Amino acid sequence: MGKKRIVVKIGSSSLTNDKGEIDQEKLTEHVYAIATLRRTNHDVILVSSGAVAAGFTGLGYSSRPVTIKGKQAAAAVGQGLLIQTYIEKFKEFNLTCAQLLITRNDFSNRERYRNAFATITELLERGVLPIINENDTVSVEELTFGDNDMLSALVSGFVHADQLIILTDINGLYDGNPRNDPFANRIDFLEDITDDRLTETDDTGSEIGTGGMKSKLLAAKTAMTLGVPVFIGNGKGANKLLKVLNGEGDGTYIAKQSLGSVNTRKQWIALHSESAGKIYVDQGAEEAILYNGKSLLPAGVFKVKGTFHKGDVVKVYGTSGFLGKGEINCSSDELKKRLEKRDNTGAAAKSAEVIHRDGWVKMGSE
Repeated sequence: MGKKRIVVKIGSSSLTNDKGEIDQEKLTEHVYAIATLRRTNHDVILVSSGAVAAGFTGLGYSSRPVTIKGKQAAAAVGQGLLIQTYIEKFKEFNLTCAQLLITRNDFSNRERYRNAFATITELLERGVLPIINENDTVSVEELTFGDNDMLSALVSGFVHADQLIILTDINGLYDGNPRNDPFANRIDFLEDITDDRLTETDDTGSEIGTGGMKSKLLAAKTAMTLGVPVFIGNGKGANKLLKVLNGEGDGTYIAKQSLGSVNTRKQWIALHSESAGKIYVDQGAEEAILYNGKSLLPAGVFKVKGTFHKGDVVKVYGTSGFLGKGEINCSSDELKKRLEKRDNTGAAAKSAEVIHRDGWVKMGSE
């Protein structure tokens, strides 16, 4: 097996006991499994939940807090406990850890996005294990990534991972709820995650964690759109992650026959950028950008909405509705002047592309 880049996501329920404390036995097993991947020359990025779960008992809560301020306070206590434990455990394997605390703003802000990518890349090149968590102490919209499931999916695409492994307390996806249905059967392999599948899936998490199976499927769907195959399940022993890579994991594999990688720039445009305006194109331009791999030219634009500047991201609409998003090469004022000149003279605009194909992302829905 050649060298692979693996993102491993560990949920709160897989790290803590029923009281919300860090379970040393569980954590040690995860550390051994990750160290085994590293020994076999794979790059590993760990996305770890557990800060809130590890910290709430120290604040006097009898169960996981439900208010934002309670979660933030618990995370402030638990994050230090969690990373210190990781540092001590991985030190036994001569592995150095680095902690990265991320919020949604770090993805939506282009400069921070680039900096985060550069930092993770440098850490991997230096043989350091990045440990990523949402910065729960300052997040203000219900820990915005959703129990780190979506964060792990975005990170896996971000670093162009070969595999996303989501470890949970259930060994994969079932056609019923295995907790109360003895006849529920595990689904070993899925090629796609349909809307019907999402609707039918229960999203009840544990008392310690917040993410149920639906959040994991949503994360898996996002990862696959970014070209990353996914495994959801669990396992035992130091070799459990290696078994996943070898197709022998205790869980569900989710992957299409062909997954194309999406470059980092286009990931940012599609998933993280805020749109500054809208432009509307005719049928010829729609076909050119959707099916022929062409850039969008001024001649195909017939309406502009909003105020934007060169380098902003805009939404593009055609005869069939929303088409996608792209990085604009001119301001809204400049584009409107081009269209006015074209309409007044009847001559086709011969200026540079409005959106270059390298800055364009086709999208199925808004």
